[in-house]
Amino acid sequence: MSSVPSRWLRWFVDPFFGQERSYWRAVTACFLIASTFWLLNALNKTYTTRITYPLAWRYDQSRFIPVQPLPTEVPVNVTGRGWKLLRRQLLLDVKPAELTLSTPANTRYLTARALRPALQQAMEGLQFNYLLSDTLWVELDRLVSRRLALGLSPATNGLALPYDAKFEPANVVFRGPQSKISTLPDPYPVHLPQAPAGSSTGDIRVPIGGPELVQTNVQDVRVRLLRRPMVTIPVEVIPELLDAPAGHQYQFSPAKVRVRLQFFPEDTVGFRPEQVRVQLHFGQFTNQDSSLRPFLSKKPTHTRGYLVLTRGVRVHSVH
Repeated sequence: MSSVPSRWLRWFVDPFFGQERSYWRAVTACFLIASTFWLLNALNKTYTTRITYPLAWRYDQSRFIPVQPLPTEVPVNVTGRGWKLLRRQLLLDVKPAELTLSTPANTRYLTARALRPALQQAMEGLQFNYLLSDTLWVELDRLVSRRLALGLSPATNGLALPYDAKFEPANVVFRGPQSKISTLPDPYPVHLPQAPAGSSTGDIRVPIGGPELVQTNVQDVRVRLLRRPMVTIPVEVIPELLDAPAGHQYQFSPAKVRVRLQFFPEDTVGFRPEQVRVQLHFGQFTNQDSSLRPFLSKKPTHTRGYLVLTRGVRVHSVH
């Protein structure tokens, strides 16, 4: 019984052995002709299938801008001959469906009912059946411009930089969606690429940057850095005595320690003298007159510089 399949296999294979090249060329040609007729026959049939169809948007681009990319195609169910479906898949002479937004700023979506006329008109040779997605979401905003002055951005810790700056140009025009342009700070902060080393009187080029979808009329600005003026505030503080023996009262001479603080002008608004503390370490007589050297133990966060003017404080025990 096992020899029967072998005989059938030899019966099918034997004619193909020992044939000349012309024989194989003829066999190949027959297969190609048969495949071609099969393909032509299949392309002449009608099919119902799902495809993605391209979209073209029409709106006033001089007045509006997409906040999110507009959909470039939409999934649909169509009926058509194989030739038309093949041309669509190969993107051969496909006419996009044109969608017009008459009120872009107020339109947030398009329904299948609104899309149907444009799709039916664009699909030449295809029958549009239905949309696979009920809604297309769109988001456009008014395209506006705003001119802003420039200013140095604060340091990474939020403190003001010790420089004034002159910018060239002095202001920049920002153009983009109204929702983003309206929130830009005035003056617009320019971020230094790194802390300037050495002299601050040199010029540097700094990129402007900006939020996504916002364009500027210049890519970078010339910045000339200048030292900022300081405000000096004198303060007199009653010192605190540390590590003194318990059970005694002490008097200081002088009674108060004079301290000089430096601030940027804008940082003096919230300054209060009680924010400054001076301390003395009992027993650490570092001066020739056996007085204690005061040191600044607490100062305001925005202090740019300080100097303790009182060089020594004598401490007397009061019985």
